[in-house]
Amino acid sequence: MIHPHVADALKVPDLVRLDHGLVLLRFESMKVYSALGAVRHLLDEGVVRPGQTLMDSSSGIYAYALALACHRYGMRCRIVASTTVDATTLAQLEVLGAEVEQVRPSSDLKLDQELRVRRVKEILAGHPDHHWMRQYHDAIHYLGYQEVADRIAEELPGRPLTLVGGVGSGASTGGLAERLRTQDSQVRVVGVQPFGSVTFGSQDHHDPEAIIAGIGSAIPFDNVRHHLYDTVHWMGFTHAMSGAVALLKEHAVFAGLSTGASYLAATHESRHRPDRVHVVIGADTGHRYVERVYARHAEALDIASLKPDEIATPAAMTMPWSVMAWNRSPASAAHRTEAA
Repeated sequence: MIHPHVADALKVPDLVRLDHGLVLLRFESMKVYSALGAVRHLLDEGVVRPGQTLMDSSSGIYAYALALACHRYGMRCRIVASTTVDATTLAQLEVLGAEVEQVRPSSDLKLDQELRVRRVKEILAGHPDHHWMRQYHDAIHYLGYQEVADRIAEELPGRPLTLVGGVGSGASTGGLAERLRTQDSQVRVVGVQPFGSVTFGSQDHHDPEAIIAGIGSAIPFDNVRHHLYDTVHWMGFTHAMSGAVALLKEHAVFAGLSTGASYLAATHESRHRPDRVHVVIGADTGHRYVERVYARHAEALDIASLKPDEIATPAAMTMPWSVMAWNRSPASAAHRTEAA
C-alpha cells in the first residue's frame, strides 16, 4: 500500500506478541491517529476550512501529531508548548511550519498547564479565526481510535480482552474501549496514572522525579470518562522506568515511559487473569527518553520483584505503586470542574 502522506503511514500501529497473555499495540506516535481523525471530521463538517489556523497546547506528542495533520490537510498550525518539549520535537514542529511558543519555565506541572491554557485564550482573543482543538476536552479526539479498535478485535478473536494504557487525555483508552465494548461489553480497561495527577485523585502525592508526561494531569480533563475504567494503577517514575527498560531488555521494544508503566501494570494484571489477552498501549518510541530513562538503565529495578499495594480507596494509596478496582465508577464531584 502506497500512502498519500507520511502521516497516514505513521498512524498505523503494529501488534506485537510479548507472551501468551500480553500483546503490545505499538505506535510510533499514537496521537497522529487522533489528530488526523479530528481534523478530517472538522473539515467534513465545515467547522473549519482549508488554510485556517488550528491551535492547541501540548507537552510534545500531540503537537507533533497536529503539525502532521495540518501538513496533511493544508492547514496552518500554532502550538503553545510546555517547557518539557524536547529540542528534537521543537525542530520538527518548526520545519513542518508550525508556529511554536513555549511558556515560561516552571517546575510545577499545574502552573505549566495553566499558563498554556491562559496563553491559548489570549491568542484566541486576538485571533478569533483560529480554531482551538481542545485535545483534553473535545470528544472528536475519540473518533480516530475506532479503526484501531476494529483491528484489535479482528486480530485477537476468541479470548476476552483487557486494554492497559496511560489515561492522559482519556481519548486513546476511552476511544478504544467504547468501540471494543460495542462488540463485547466484558472488555476490561486498566488505566495507568502517575502520582501527582488529579484525574483519579493522586494529586496529594509528590513524585520527586516529576509527573510522567502524557498519562496524568494537574488539571481536570473532560475527555476522561471515568466510568470506562475497571482498574487503576498509580505508578512512580522509577517503576515506570524499570518497566520501560525491562520491555527493551526482554522483548527488544524501545518505547516511551508511559509504555513502560503500562507494561509493568499489564504483567501484574496478566498474572491475576491468565485467561485474558492484555493489550498494552505503546504510545510512542523511546527516543525522547534516552537521557532521562535509558541512560539510567543500571538503576532499573527487577520487575519480577515488584508488586503494587492493593487499596480500596484513593485515599489509601501509597507510593511507589498502588492498584485499585475502579469498577467503572463515575468521577467523584471533587474531580469534576468546568473545562478550562
